[in-house]
Amino acid sequence: MTPVELKCKVLQADPDSKFFDRETMNFFGDTMHNYGVLSYDEKTWMLYRKRPVKYGLQSPAFFDKETFKRVFPDYRQGGQQ
Repeated sequence: MTPVELKCKVLQADPDSKFFDRETMNFFGDTMHNYGVLSYDEKTWMLYRKRPVKYGLQSPAFFDKETFKRVFPDYRQGGQQ
């Protein structure tokens, strides 16, 4: 899964999603080129930033592999669950 593929799937699942919206990404100084995707676990994709953006933001975002909805695992408690 590439960041662009994930973006397409997320927008297919929720056309009103603002996560990859041009204005939202511009606000944070983000670009698609700055994203990478990893398989966090068997149910979740992790979208991470290769470099921090405005305001030092570098936390990852997680998406369900089946629904492509945003999920919020507690990734700071020891990694993959």
